[in-house]
Amino acid sequence: MVSLTILFSNSLFTLGNWQVIFVALAFHTMQTKDGDGSFGVLVKQGAEARVFDSTFLGRRSIVKERFSKKYRHPTLDSKLTIKRLNAEARCMTKARRLGVLSPTLYAVDPLLYTLTCEYIEGPPVKDVLLDFGSHGVNEEKLNDIALQIGNAVGKLHDGGLVHGDLTTSNMIIQEGTNQLVLIDFGLSFTSTLPEDRAVDLYVLERALLSMHSSCGNVMDRILAAYKKSSRQWCATLNKLAQVRQRGRKRTMVG
Repeated sequence: MVSLTILFSNSLFTLGNWQVIFVALAFHTMQTKDGDGSFGVLVKQGAEARVFDSTFLGRRSIVKERFSKKYRHPTLDSKLTIKRLNAEARCMTKARRLGVLSPTLYAVDPLLYTLTCEYIEGPPVKDVLLDFGSHGVNEEKLNDIALQIGNAVGKLHDGGLVHGDLTTSNMIIQEGTNQLVLIDFGLSFTSTLPEDRAVDLYVLERALLSMHSSCGNVMDRILAAYKKSSRQWCATLNKLAQVRQRGRKRTMVG
């Protein structure tokens, strides 16, 4: 039996099996596939999901559709997909409760395996830093971005939340406010282990080194802000040093 979960402005409502047919019909009226089988304009496609630029109740929105894995038993596949969908929704709303800017979650549909959230206007941090690499670094702007990243990640970690995919593609500078918004919590999970927090930071560090080396050592600025934001920074950064060492050994071995 299936129940439909709908979220409006981070308020969670789960409706029982007797009501699901009526709500599902109403929801599918609001969010249905176009003639080409999509939910709008395809923005990105990865190994686990497709992302569409869409609308929800007249608002511009993002729809993330998780794939069904054909190699898995249908019942198991459905359970795992719904579990991951709900986990992403919970992590996204938890981030907002922790004071970290993230898209407002509008709805979760376990029948279509979709998550619908607010569309954030503005460039990804990746594009901003690549522009610095091409046209010269704006030190004031770079310092502000690093400060916001360190503050946001520190709040996440102190709240027991690990993002899991901290890359500059998953950070947006919101148009009009210039505030940093974290997106894509598809790999996020809850943890209080310094190791998990350190790996989160290491993923970010590797992304910066591989994509944005021309901007200098941005990670030092981020970690300076992280130390001020996180009460657990000492244990995390000690573990980060160990994670870095393991990473260097793997690189040397090949």
